[in-house]
Amino acid sequence: QVQLVESGGGLVQAGGSLRLSCAASGHTFSRYTMGWFRQAPGKEREFVTAISWLGGNTYYADSVKGRFTISRDNAKNTVYLQMNSLKPEDTAVYYCAARTDFRTSHLQHEYNYWGQGTQVTVSS
Repeated sequence: QVQLVESGGGLVQAGGSLRLSCAASGHTFSRYTMGWFRQAPGKEREFVTAISWLGGNTYYADSVKGRFTISRDNAKNTVYLQMNSLKPEDTAVYYCAARTDFRTSHLQHEYNYWGQGTQVTVSS
């Protein structure tokens, strides 16, 4: 069992930056592929980015490519999402997820554990 706790959300102006963190419990964190998803008001939850076990492979949605960066620190059981050049359309609840597989994936049903989410609001 893995528990995920996100933090770092908040209100930021367009063009600004935020860094989200996701702390995971358990001693096998390094064996989980980690992903970030988001859900905007009135919309379905969507894939943002994912990172493989050792961080060698990353995968981004086109909408965030070049602006967001995912990274992980396995010694701290934490995955990060650095978000730069934020836009109002990035406003959403951001969820951290863990997958018990070494392959990255953009498919929600392939993730086994989810955090409770953290709100990111970007004002224009």
